[in-house]
Amino acid sequence: MSEAEVRSAAVTRATESLPAFAGVSHVVETDGLRLHSLVYGAGPLDIVVLPGITSPAPTWDFVATYLADLARVVVIDIRGRGLSDAPPGGYQLTNYVADTLAICDALELDRPVLLGHSLGARIAAAAAAAAPDRFGPAILMDPPLSGPGRPYPTPWPSFHQQLTDGITGTTIEAVRAFYPRWADRELGIRVDWLATCLPAAIKETYDAFEVDRFETAWAALTGQATLIYGGASPVVTADDLTRLQQLQPSATMVGIEGAGHMIPWDEPTTARTVLRSLIHPLAAARAADSHGGTR
Repeated sequence: MSEAEVRSAAVTRATESLPAFAGVSHVVETDGLRLHSLVYGAGPLDIVVLPGITSPAPTWDFVATYLADLARVVVIDIRGRGLSDAPPGGYQLTNYVADTLAICDALELDRPVLLGHSLGARIAAAAAAAAPDRFGPAILMDPPLSGPGRPYPTPWPSFHQQLTDGITGTTIEAVRAFYPRWADRELGIRVDWLATCLPAAIKETYDAFEVDRFETAWAALTGQATLIYGGASPVVTADDLTRLQQLQPSATMVGIEGAGHMIPWDEPTTARTVLRSLIHPLAAARAADSHGGTR
């Protein structure tokens, strides 16, 4: 079978597990593509979650449910992942930013907070820089700082092996070999959903990690920005933090001690507590605005 046929079968299987998640499915049609999201909560604040390169929306269920009492949390299945369509090409930052804007328009989101991890942090920064009037604060978790002359720390063969395992049928124990600190539930979700990631989409995006630079969008941000980094992550180094702070002196830098690149999964309690501490005052301020009639 072709990659597209294999993925189609995986999407059918994954769809059957949707009742296990608290989020409500929502599909947006744009430029001939169906883009899927899971929507949690109904608070006055809107949050758009942009996951990483091989993380379909359900992988964020344990975070979204933790924040759903504060906000309406929209977790996007990035094109080529999860239940979103997977065109044969078009997996560049410009495509992802356009998709994000289309989803925000369709759901009538009001200056949403952009919460992105890894690839999602790159998308969030690029979207906020391109359309600052459309978004609220940006919370960016361990964005890839690779680019020309700086390879991404995880080599492509590691991604390829995981994708191949997902397609041929992986197990919790096999996934644990890559992510030994994760909870069984999160490992199981990855087992069920990894095969929905189109390998060609992942490869095109991965290659762009070493072409595009995060710093371009980061330096262009004009709104409130927070960068969360893993204390044990190879993706954002101490030197990087110094440089990023110089580019955005008003930005807040928050380290999660002991976490690698996969921050919410490596240190779930601390990561969710930090996110809640950032989002709670934003939700309170938005609620006050709503009561005052400014929304």
